Amino acid sequence: LIVLSGLSGTGKDTVLTKMKESGAPFTHITTITTRPPRANEKNNVDYHFTSEKEFQEMIERKELLEWANVYGNLYGTPKKPVTEALNRDEDTIVKVDVQGATTIKKLMPQAVFIFVTTPSIEELISRLKRRHTESAEELALRTKTAEEEVKKLELFDYAVFNRRNEIDRAVSDMKAIIQAEKCRVIQRKITL
Repeated sequence: LIVLSGLSGTGKDTVLTKMKESGAPFTHITTITTRPPRANEKNNVDYHFTSEKEFQEMIERKELLEWANVYGNLYGTPKKPVTEALNRDEDTIVKVDVQGATTIKKLMPQAVFIFVTTPSIEELISRLKRRHTESAEELALRTKTAEEEVKKLELFDYAVFNRRNEIDRAVSDMKAIIQAEKCRVIQRKITL
């Protein structure tokens, strides 16, 4: 199980998309969210978009591996597809925020935790501004949150720097991490 996390705006989705395009063999578990889709996002591809009521019902039925309220919207990782992929012995990637990674670390400390980041907070702010998806207040909140989340770096096993115009390098680093984990003398045991 590979837990991919990092700051908002660092390019986690782009890294995952490029890994899929490269033909890397893994199962990506799509996150469920209550936030509305952005213009370029597709339901059941980028996220499983759902209502808050349906999301709350999933929490009550204990169908989520982890969930969190992030910037006023609920996000969660469905438990069943994670279990199924791991039972098939597939490399399984979940993309979560730092709160979600913290939760999974408590449940499954043997998972591989990768933190995607930019070389600097300044570059992160520049990327967030270029997205044009946040108001000035939301941008300020994301910046403040990023400064706090960077302090949790020790939770992770690896850091991948997604530098501007170097997405292929970040994807290569991700693949190298996964390959290195396969070469471990003592393999990680994941139980859910």
